[in-house]
Amino acid sequence: MPSDLPRNGGGGDRSPVPRDQLEDASRSARCVRAVDELRPRPAHAVGAARPAHPVAIALLILVAALPLAPIASLLHIALQGDTEIWRHLFAYVLPTALRDTVLLLAGVSAIAAIVGVSAAWLVTAYQFPGRNLLVWLLPLPLAFPTYIVAYVYVDVLAALGPVQSLLRSVTGWRSPADYWFPEIRSLGGAVFVIGIVLYPYVYLAARTMFQTQSVTLIEVARGLGARRWRLARDVTLPLARPAIATGLTLVLLETLNDIGASEYLGVNTLTLSIFTTWLNRGSLAGAAQIACVMLVVVAALIALERAARRGRQYAGLDRDPRVRARHRLRGPKRYATAVVCFIPVALGFVVPFLFLANQVIRRELLVGFDPSLFGHALTTIVLSASATVITLALGFGVAFAHRFVRRPFAAACVSIAGLGYAVPGTVLALGLLAPLIAFDDLVNAAAQAFAGQSVGLLLAGSSAALVIAYVVRFLALATGFAQAGLARISSDLDDAACNLGARPATVLRAVYLPLTRTAVFSAALLVFVDCLKELPATLLLRPLNVETLSTYIYQFATRGSFEDGALAALLIVLVGLLPVIRMVRLADDLDPAQPVP
Repeated sequence: MPSDLPRNGGGGDRSPVPRDQLEDASRSARCVRAVDELRPRPAHAVGAARPAHPVAIALLILVAALPLAPIASLLHIALQGDTEIWRHLFAYVLPTALRDTVLLLAGVSAIAAIVGVSAAWLVTAYQFPGRNLLVWLLPLPLAFPTYIVAYVYVDVLAALGPVQSLLRSVTGWRSPADYWFPEIRSLGGAVFVIGIVLYPYVYLAARTMFQTQSVTLIEVARGLGARRWRLARDVTLPLARPAIATGLTLVLLETLNDIGASEYLGVNTLTLSIFTTWLNRGSLAGAAQIACVMLVVVAALIALERAARRGRQYAGLDRDPRVRARHRLRGPKRYATAVVCFIPVALGFVVPFLFLANQVIRRELLVGFDPSLFGHALTTIVLSASATVITLALGFGVAFAHRFVRRPFAAACVSIAGLGYAVPGTVLALGLLAPLIAFDDLVNAAAQAFAGQSVGLLLAGSSAALVIAYVVRFLALATGFAQAGLARISSDLDDAACNLGARPATVLRAVYLPLTRTAVFSAALLVFVDCLKELPATLLLRPLNVETLSTYIYQFATRGSFEDGALAALLIVLVGLLPVIRMVRLADDLDPAQPVP
């Protein structure tokens, strides 16, 4: 065959192709291939081309094992228990505990949804006096642990408290027998206290969605004749439903984790039943069996949240950068709206804060400073800071590993790592006992074999157990912040760094950490304060003679002298304000709307 004819030709006569045309075609093909190689590849293609780094794989397996180990241990303990315990629990413990838990969850979710969504809608859609200040005040109840607010309201609303004393002085009543007053130590009291503290989860989620909804949808609905209330009911709220469901899930999980407020207010929840069955009745198997029932409740809550978001996506600004302007209220409506928005702030933050400050001043707690409080505060800071550093390292490390590996296995490990936040502190503490003891036994056996003597307990019964519990429980927060920060970084930077020969550790240090500094700072604040406030896991896993600020306050409350721990409670609240302010700033950056006349 002549050299100037195509070699892959078929049958039939073909005209010879000039050599210069063949050379031009060859050069064009090479150029196309070169341009195609320089073109950015899709994320899945980039990830598929990367080898599975052993360090990334090991880190993914580690974070997945952290929550799975205590859950598996819990199931093993429950299955090893006597069947008679199950009969006793089903006959006498679980019916009451399950009923109170369901009623508490229903009541708290109702308060959080009504207060959170209403407040978010009012400050987003309307301009009224004090609106700019209320935007900052409405999330502040999150700075308070629920158990501190419960302690405060028991004192404020008790028969000898300021509220009933004022009623008797104004009306002339001589004793509580002359009138009826709602009992704060009740299921209704627990619903009120926990709901008024946790509603900001719904408020922040709903407000973020209200701010980012496109003005085009609003204009189309108004063009069809929809009025304001129908617009909110048929357009705004359905679009925000996924975010509201997420906020409510956080509220319910925090309610399940609560033990201090429920115990103090006399509500026998599943969490409290685990605590009393384990410590007061000495039945570890019974506590594990109740914990398994509680895990079923947690799984049901997560399934409901995912069902609420199934088939729905967040509606953002799309191609229209405009946002809806706030409507300026006039007349009495503007002052009534301001009062309505201030009521949850007053009940959830102002009243408890003023009560604590008043008790610190009246009892001269600053002058007669308890020397042991300084040591307890230092212990709390060291434990919380240690857990925060480890949590951030694991959370951002696993998010980077997921970005580097990009395989279904990595995504599954990240999802499993998030289970720790859904597991209540009492359940987590109970499940961690066996793995910690097993690790200590393994180390002691190795030390006995090589050194001839054991080293004692390294994890179980030490402060390390507390740090591990904090890390497992709050790892999901750090991972979530890390993934949100990394999502804003283009994958082209990964390709450019790899083409320059940078190793994954170098990419993490030189590219990702500087670009995710804000996410790291926000995650550190939130994890630190959550560790500071954590009570259930701390009560169950703390070493002997070791107190944190939360357990220090709890000891005073159980003795009926909570006021003596007001300074420690105030310290927790003041530190807790930092992440709340940070979250408000992040949410406020999304609100470019201006009021219209």
